[in-house]
Amino acid sequence: MKLWGALGRRLGPGIVSGASDNDPTTVASLAVIGSTTTYALGWLTLLVIPMLVIVQAISTHIGAVTKCGLEDLVRRRYGRTAAFVVLLSVLLVNVLTFAADLEGGGAALQLLSGISYLWWIVPLAAISLALLIWGNYASVERILVYIPLAFVTYIISAIVAHPDWGAVLRYSFIPHFEHSNVYISGAIALLGTTLTAYAYVWQQIEISEERPPLRRLGLVQVDATFGAVAAGITFWFIVIATGATLGVHGKQVQTAADAAQALAPVAGRFAATLFGIGLLGSALLALPVLLATSAYVVSEMFRWSGQLNAKFFQAPRFYGTMLAIAVIGCTIALAGIKPIQLLFTSSIAGGIATPVTLVFLLLAAGSKDVAKRPVSPWLRAAGWVVTAIVTVTAGVYLYQSFTGAS
Repeated sequence: MKLWGALGRRLGPGIVSGASDNDPTTVASLAVIGSTTTYALGWLTLLVIPMLVIVQAISTHIGAVTKCGLEDLVRRRYGRTAAFVVLLSVLLVNVLTFAADLEGGGAALQLLSGISYLWWIVPLAAISLALLIWGNYASVERILVYIPLAFVTYIISAIVAHPDWGAVLRYSFIPHFEHSNVYISGAIALLGTTLTAYAYVWQQIEISEERPPLRRLGLVQVDATFGAVAAGITFWFIVIATGATLGVHGKQVQTAADAAQALAPVAGRFAATLFGIGLLGSALLALPVLLATSAYVVSEMFRWSGQLNAKFFQAPRFYGTMLAIAVIGCTIALAGIKPIQLLFTSSIAGGIATPVTLVFLLLAAGSKDVAKRPVSPWLRAAGWVVTAIVTVTAGVYLYQSFTGAS
């Protein structure tokens, strides 16, 4: 009973980190993947689950042992140049993902209200800032933990849609490779949106600030693993649901309304409403995390003081960074790029940049800072395998993009 009581008190950061990975960018990208490749990337979607567990476990371990974020650790251990590379790789993707998630949240509200998504972009950014600047994020987090329950509808929809389970299982457990642009872009978008740096960078930040005693590291790892597995299972069912309802009929997802049709088997004429609620919830979960992660990595790079528990006047540069990210994100979101297009593009950008942060995460895992409680050699080896998979996929995508090969 004491074990379960302690576990119940510890659950939260890992679940929020995993759930924030299931943001509008991820939902939209998976919907596009399901509608264009049907079940062909099912195996990679399942492979993402252990990949997520490995990366989250490593970042959790480093945060608990070093009591500092990845950017701070890289700057102290490998110098400002390396830290600046990590900063750019995280920040550029964060800004693009923030803009995309703003559009995703706006598209959700358009489904619910009928008012153009463009009118919702600035209010969503303002709400995200208000939650972090004037709200108590610890209280907000306790609410955000329950948002992932909205994604259970994808699991139900995938079952009710009566997919060809023989094809689903075959494509899910037997790796299937194609050299088409649609397949490769779907693969890099899948890896980029699920293994996006902000999720594990945020996980390490939260754990480093909570400073859990090392004797409870196992419970912390359980939290991280649970969040990653829950998110990964949802990823698979989103692909199956969209593949069964849209992919088999050759209908590609181009709008949020198209993506909502994946829920039609379970929600009928209320599919758009249900999808809108889930998409809005995922946006409200991810947007504050993206802003906070950006502020932390910038502050760690330039050694500014600041954390979410500080008041605005105590950390003006910390919160000023959030404001700057919000303004840039709003500018991009208001540029007129269609929501699904921007959401999918940001996933591809994440896939290209992710190997950079993964490399430094694994270097940090083997550094002297972690030596007093080292990361398992097997876990580090698995982390390098994950990095290799993402790097090769990004390389193939870039090769096809620049050479026009198909």
